[in-house]
Amino acid sequence: MTTATRRNSSKTGNDLESDPDRIRTIRRELSIEYTHNERDNIMESSFKDFKASRGSVKGTSGASDDIPTVLAMQLALVEGPDRLPADEGTQEVLCRKLCVLEADLSGVMTLISELSAHFVSINSGERTIFITFKTLEEIWKFSTYHRMGFLGQCMENLLMDQEFWLNSLDQQSGIEISIKEETLNLMYKGFLMQEGSFFGCCTANQMFDSSTSGSDLYLEKGDIALFEPPFLGSGWTVLSLADGSRGTKQKPALEPVIPFHEWFLKSCPETVLVGGGKDTSDIPFQIALGVCETIEEHDADGPDELSFQAGERIIILGLLVACFEWFMGKSEKTGDIGLVKTNLVKATSSFCESSDIFLKDEDRQIITLDQDKIKEETISLLKKICQCDVGTNYKLDLTKEIPRSVQNKTQEVNNLKQKVNRILSKVDENQRNEDSSVSIKHQMEKEANDTEESREPPRFSVCSEQDSTSPDGHHAFLSFLSSRDHQPEFMLLYSAYPEFLISHFEGHSDEEDIVVYLGIARELARKKRVSWAQSRICFLLGQLCAGRSKFSQARVYYEEALNVPRDCFTDMFLLSAIYSNLALIYLTQKNHEKFFTLSERLSALLMAVPDCLFGCEDPEVLKYVLKKAILAKNQRAEARACFILAKLHLKLKEGMSAIPFIERLLTLADEVPEACDETLSHAFLVLARLYSDQSLPRLAESCARRASLQVGATASHCLCGVLLLMENASELYGVAVPTQVAPYLTRAIALVSPGEDPALGHVHALCLSWLFHRHSMPERAVRYMLTVLDHRNMSSVGQPDTTAALIWMAWLYICNQQPGTALEVLDAVLSSLPEHCTTQLEGVVYNMRAISYRHSADIRQAAESYRAAIEICEEFEDRHNWAIALANCGFMCLQIKANRLAEEYLTQSVELFSELEDEGHELSFISVLLELGRHFISQGKHENGKIYYEWALLTAMYIDHVDSQLQATRHLCQLYEEVCPDEAQCIIYNEHQLNLLQRIGDKSLEGEILEKISQLYLNLATEKANRAALDYTKRSLGIFIDLGRKRKQAHAWLQAGKIYHILQQTELVDLYVQVAQDMALSTGDTLFTLEMLETAGDVFFNSSQDREKAICFYRDRALPIAVKTSSVRSQLRLCNKLSELLLQLGQCSEAIEYTQTALDISVSLADHLNERVAFHRLATLYHCLGQFEMAEHHFLKALSLCPSPLQYDEEALYYVRVYQTLGDIIFYDVKDPFDAAGYYHLALAAAMDLGNKRSQLELCTRLATIYHNFLMDRELSLFFYQRARAFANDLHIRRINLAPDYSFRTTNKYKNTITGATR
Repeated sequence: MTTATRRNSSKTGNDLESDPDRIRTIRRELSIEYTHNERDNIMESSFKDFKASRGSVKGTSGASDDIPTVLAMQLALVEGPDRLPADEGTQEVLCRKLCVLEADLSGVMTLISELSAHFVSINSGERTIFITFKTLEEIWKFSTYHRMGFLGQCMENLLMDQEFWLNSLDQQSGIEISIKEETLNLMYKGFLMQEGSFFGCCTANQMFDSSTSGSDLYLEKGDIALFEPPFLGSGWTVLSLADGSRGTKQKPALEPVIPFHEWFLKSCPETVLVGGGKDTSDIPFQIALGVCETIEEHDADGPDELSFQAGERIIILGLLVACFEWFMGKSEKTGDIGLVKTNLVKATSSFCESSDIFLKDEDRQIITLDQDKIKEETISLLKKICQCDVGTNYKLDLTKEIPRSVQNKTQEVNNLKQKVNRILSKVDENQRNEDSSVSIKHQMEKEANDTEESREPPRFSVCSEQDSTSPDGHHAFLSFLSSRDHQPEFMLLYSAYPEFLISHFEGHSDEEDIVVYLGIARELARKKRVSWAQSRICFLLGQLCAGRSKFSQARVYYEEALNVPRDCFTDMFLLSAIYSNLALIYLTQKNHEKFFTLSERLSALLMAVPDCLFGCEDPEVLKYVLKKAILAKNQRAEARACFILAKLHLKLKEGMSAIPFIERLLTLADEVPEACDETLSHAFLVLARLYSDQSLPRLAESCARRASLQVGATASHCLCGVLLLMENASELYGVAVPTQVAPYLTRAIALVSPGEDPALGHVHALCLSWLFHRHSMPERAVRYMLTVLDHRNMSSVGQPDTTAALIWMAWLYICNQQPGTALEVLDAVLSSLPEHCTTQLEGVVYNMRAISYRHSADIRQAAESYRAAIEICEEFEDRHNWAIALANCGFMCLQIKANRLAEEYLTQSVELFSELEDEGHELSFISVLLELGRHFISQGKHENGKIYYEWALLTAMYIDHVDSQLQATRHLCQLYEEVCPDEAQCIIYNEHQLNLLQRIGDKSLEGEILEKISQLYLNLATEKANRAALDYTKRSLGIFIDLGRKRKQAHAWLQAGKIYHILQQTELVDLYVQVAQDMALSTGDTLFTLEMLETAGDVFFNSSQDREKAICFYRDRALPIAVKTSSVRSQLRLCNKLSELLLQLGQCSEAIEYTQTALDISVSLADHLNERVAFHRLATLYHCLGQFEMAEHHFLKALSLCPSPLQYDEEALYYVRVYQTLGDIIFYDVKDPFDAAGYYHLALAAAMDLGNKRSQLELCTRLATIYHNFLMDRELSLFFYQRARAFANDLHIRRINLAPDYSFRTTNKYKNTITGATR
């Protein structure tokens, strides 16, 4: 919600009803990013674009009017292994999180953009996010991500807090996103119509009129062709991909192909796309293996084909794919290997369908990942972050009040000691064994290096023309290339001929010398009939010619290389290289017929020979393979083609081009799950890496997560996912190690046998315990760290890591209030350290022992350990740890109330910290500054405390550490709010705190601080401050609406109404107060509703205008609820307010009723103060009504409830005023001077006790008047007159009038009060 929108929120909702859901509607109307007008414009624009298209996907000639432009993503929380929907209460949590998302749309807009869509709006009540698309490619990518299961995982990372992933280790929960596939398909079809032409699949057998003079075009059901919608009344135009025939039809029966097929077929060159014929094989399976039988005789046309007789059995090498013309076979009779036409064989009993798309002994990784290296890097990185300072830096003990420690059972402690001692002894033994094996290891590495250096490739000298060429050199070269079978040295020739030339030839000035040399070698090989050497030389000459763009010459050499061998090919890598390069030449020269013929042969080779892509340098030649599989609807062949294309693109360093093929491979894996189960985890990891390289971190994380969940996943795969996650963690989550790594590590440790991988077990326990500790779950942190002790081979991780792990375990025990157990672990570690050599690690242990002793209330032992830790710091001049040890001593002294000593230690610690120049100490420094500042504040040294607080804040700002800034700012807010009240400073620091909370995204605290700042501005009581308070209140209201905190919403609505009342904008006051009342009712809490109704009445009761409006809230709404709920205290409070308000409004008779009720309640509660108030108010009401005897009676009852003896001056003053009032009533209204004199005497006595001269003057004057004019006692009259004169002189009053005022009435003062209240 924008600020401007929230400012205007008061203008919305005039027709509010008591339905609480209406408030959610108001919030949506206030906070929605796209207004209804904007959304209508988007829909109208897209609709017009669609109507302008030239046809209908469903075959009708008119444009369809029901193409949607917005897609709804429905979110739901699911739980358990079956992913069942959670209950309504849990779903409401998701609604509130979506409400928060509405307030700040940047995160969701970034995510939706990464998912290749455009954000429209959020309906948090329906848990729905609306998106739209602008291009066909966006729909394709989004639908792919949806099918691969990325949407829910991405949304989990966006919406869920960090604790969610730790809790998910015990309870499986997550977010699932559902979309209407029909809506998405309609949007897809709408974009296709705008494209002008698209690929479609026939849904029935149909005939098309020929667009040329040839015969009509016939397409069968399932055939894929290129369709063009009608234009200017014409029919649909179709292009057959099998042979390029064209036809037209008015209403063809078709459905668009899936988005991937649409993208791929459009990316194919026309040479690849059109032609190749239709599949005519009668093979019953899409992909087969085993043995087949020939149905007719065939004579080979070249060395790459296999000759056979009818009825001969052929062993299928690799896979026989029904949609390809050829497959690679081996004659069972002769053992020869070659290509066999698919339509020349039939099935046998050994012929079966293949469920796998991979070949035997084939590398099933799309790209080779050094998993051992990645695993080692990940473990090292996790250890560096989670255990970076355990063995070097002292821990700062910030515990203020030591809680009661948890007592462990003796048996558990003894078992722990035994395990720790066993691990430490094994570590020591392993250390000695490692030292003895180092020399042997170095010797073995030296021998291995010498062996590698002895292997050098053969080199051939190329002489210049003047020197002529040595026949012996050619003989060696021909001998090198003459092997019929493949040799490892040839691989460089097939895959990278320039490197082959560099590594094998010398003595030439340029490439032309090599061409001449190879030409002579070729001729010599031909004469000597060394056919395999001649073939390889021709291939190399073809490579050289193609590299210089001499394609016709290259084609001649390639064709010679293919046809010159007299025997069948056994070097399949040479055959593959010839095929791929020759096919590229044909494609370049647009020789369609030969390209299709050779591509069919290459397809057979790709389905039979593992890893035969070394000679292929252009993916275009492989597109034919995928096109043929798509047209034949052969999903397994399509999956293998995608695998091969992805592998080739990655080999050529074209990661972005490989992404669509990997995505399609993974999508096909869901449709044909048995085809590529084993490679899924690896494929997901490769895709995750590519996403990360393309700056798509959220998709990369989701992909890595899917990789870890696959059946074939390994521990290395999980750790690869952790590394990918940590690469983007700072950008996405602001931390180095997010809690999302927990499921990966848990999955990794579950995939290895117990005791198999101690390094992984160590880092699993270390990282998870560190995460639980960071999120204040010490008990679970200890539980995970204890798994280290149960690992059989834990000692093999090394002495430093083992010692650091035990120290970390001890610290976790301290945090879990188990200092005794921590001491056992620390004592075992201390005893394992060298006795005659002091180390810094020893100081770390002593400091932690001291903390354990302090938590065990053993101050003497703690002091001794701190002393030992400080001495080690002094020895090593370790000023950082020295400062921490001194600070810990100061904290311990504060605990035992040794304030002076604590001050000394803490001051020394601050001095040492302030002298440090290196980084890494600032957080401890800030904590010490805050603790010292708090101490000074408690001692009354406010200025010193303020200085340390501000120093801490400046240091935190310098290192830009938000949490420390928040901590220091809160201390300063408390200082200026409670200790040294200063509203201006309090506002400044609260606004800074607000900015910090906005940075970390804590909406709950942000709303509360906005409330606080609003009240601070309201206390300033100026118009400008009141308007600022209103703005902050509205901002807090928006946040509370987003969070779904109804109680806070009610308070905020009411606070805004109160401020509008102060600003005298009366037309808005009733609206806000009514909404607050409705919101209170929606909570279903009667007592809270009662509280809000009373507070609403207080808005008018405590003001000087419209006070009568409070009556309906008190009398008509709040009081009946208080009576119904038997809330006696609320009844008493409401009756008191009603009686006072009615008195001031002059409705005394009604006021008596409520005052009497208040009196009865006070008596029943034995509340003497409220009872006295009720009696006094009844007396006042009776006095106002002129019932003087009743007034006198109740005044006397009120006085009888006053405490005796009097404790405060206010009590004596009350006596003065009540007795004087009684005297006035008796004297002026009842006309009884004698009794009046008695009350005046009592009032005078109280005034004399109080020492109030003005009251004594007034009372002495009254008594002098009575005794002079009515009781005729001259002596007493003179006495009181003289006393009155004395007080008058003291008060500088010149004249005293003793004449009685017979017209005076004591009830006149009530008339003035009522008139003022009414006015």
